[in-house]
Amino acid sequence: MRSFPNAAPPGRRLRTVVVLALTAGLATAVPAAQADTEVPTTPAVLTTTPAAKPYMGWTSWTMQSSKYPGLNPKGDYSYLTEANVDKQTDAMAAKLKKYGYEYINIDAGWWMDWSWKPQFDEYARQKADPERFPSGMKAVADRIHSKGLKAGIYLPVGLEKAAYDDGRAPIWNAEGCTTADIVYDDLRTTNGWDSSYKIDFADPCAQKYIDSQAQMFADWGYDFLKLDGVGPGSFKSGDNYNNVADVAAWQRAIDTAGRPIHLELSWSLAYSHVEDWKKYSNGWRIDTDVECYCNTLVSWENSVDDRWDDAPAWTDHAGPGGWNDLDSLNVGNGEMDGLTKAERQSYATLWAIAKSPLYTGDDLTRLDSYGLSLLTNREVIAVNQSSAPPAEPVTASDPQQVWAAKNPDGTYAVALFNLSDAPASVTANWSTLGFQGKASVRDVWNKEDLGTYTDKITQALPAHGSRLFTVTPRGTVLTWTGYEAEAGSLSGNASVAGCSACSDGRKVGNLYGGGKLTVNDVVVPRAGTYQVKVSYISGDARSALVSANGGGATSHTFASTGDWGTVNSVHVPVKLKSGTNTITFDSGSDGYAPDIDRIDVQKSR
Repeated sequence: MRSFPNAAPPGRRLRTVVVLALTAGLATAVPAAQADTEVPTTPAVLTTTPAAKPYMGWTSWTMQSSKYPGLNPKGDYSYLTEANVDKQTDAMAAKLKKYGYEYINIDAGWWMDWSWKPQFDEYARQKADPERFPSGMKAVADRIHSKGLKAGIYLPVGLEKAAYDDGRAPIWNAEGCTTADIVYDDLRTTNGWDSSYKIDFADPCAQKYIDSQAQMFADWGYDFLKLDGVGPGSFKSGDNYNNVADVAAWQRAIDTAGRPIHLELSWSLAYSHVEDWKKYSNGWRIDTDVECYCNTLVSWENSVDDRWDDAPAWTDHAGPGGWNDLDSLNVGNGEMDGLTKAERQSYATLWAIAKSPLYTGDDLTRLDSYGLSLLTNREVIAVNQSSAPPAEPVTASDPQQVWAAKNPDGTYAVALFNLSDAPASVTANWSTLGFQGKASVRDVWNKEDLGTYTDKITQALPAHGSRLFTVTPRGTVLTWTGYEAEAGSLSGNASVAGCSACSDGRKVGNLYGGGKLTVNDVVVPRAGTYQVKVSYISGDARSALVSANGGGATSHTFASTGDWGTVNSVHVPVKLKSGTNTITFDSGSDGYAPDIDRIDVQKSR
């Protein structure tokens, strides 16, 4: 989330970014005196280029938002200047470009003066502040392109209030249209800060306004547009904050702007509209700002650690065309980042395996050796950029977690995380990957083959620590026995309900206030601890007490599946006896447990 002095620029929590991916050689020449105010004739239609891989780059917002000494000497957000963008451009070209980093993204404030007063051209479009960007925005993009990089820019969604001009401002290339025509008569507000009037797309003039902004950016030569404060999301809901029509209008505008454009949305977008975000954009922020708005760039507790809870629900929706955006990756500046080395590695590990765009907000001119090694590890970058799907948790969302994804070649990317505040061991059991026996293990961060492990690998990790492995199966595929939840014994409030997404069309829900589900007649050939696969539905994160045969229960947390119609699955360890067993899911006397679809237990171990 962002806070802005005296006004209301961009935002926080699940920042959706509208990225205009523009290619360096396509900009139409514009006379220097007109570069920031006029746009030539609309060129031929181009189709928005899908995002084949998560993008990589740098964003200005992290340092703009920090209270770290020296970053913002003229007051809040004053870091954003042409001179600083040039420095980061040079540093990226020298240090990170060869590893795949390419976007230099200018965030909120490029049209604001030092007191955050906005400036607009005669057509109600944002105009560069002459003190922040004395050469104008086209010249800045040209310089970025000269280094073989791509340029990104930023806007809040809607018509900014200061651009309205009592409804008198004309719309570029739209005869007879003014700002009075493109908003509702009651001047209802929109976006995460209520800084804009909501645009009424029932009037054709509204699309013309979005077209004029997209054309301006295309002619300046920008390759990326972050559209911020988008709803539902950005901590807002309701009709005033439903910006799906805005996002669709931006896609249409991009398709006629004459440049391939990547559209990224921000922030904390509503999961209920995930199909709209996928249809109209190339990426969407699923969470709040990662920045802490404090005397460092980020902090572990502020929101870095939220991502382990919030990312799982979105995993199945990411892929070529659009990606789940976890926000900036700030692991390169040591003390200024505000994190331990273990936290920096875990941060980078999750971003890599979740297939988040890898864009850092660090000062690229002062990367320390450890930070540079994190940002430039080619094997870790390959995990992020590969054609494999994003990883997801294969164990419950407890302090010790295992995430994994199967690669096209049959290997697995496997991450171990210790999210507790004390050292702990974390085990990846091969059964949670679907096989048993031996496997070869490679340490990805250390680029080292570790040899062969049977059935599992266990690592002692520091507080907030992690490991990342490539696991190559050498054993046999497991077979499983399934048990439908609705066939079990119910007590308390527990009841059976219909579920179109569930394996047998039904589930057990209402597990609250002491409600219990007991799955009976679970048969295993020998005694031991089994990784029981639990398929469940939960619109929010919930815990359940899991026990076997009336013994002691262990509480496990189940991450949100996004809504009450989506099924996910994770594994929980359950100690079973040889022969017939019962497994119980208990909400506890004052808790709420997820709805249970079914469980699966391996036939041998």
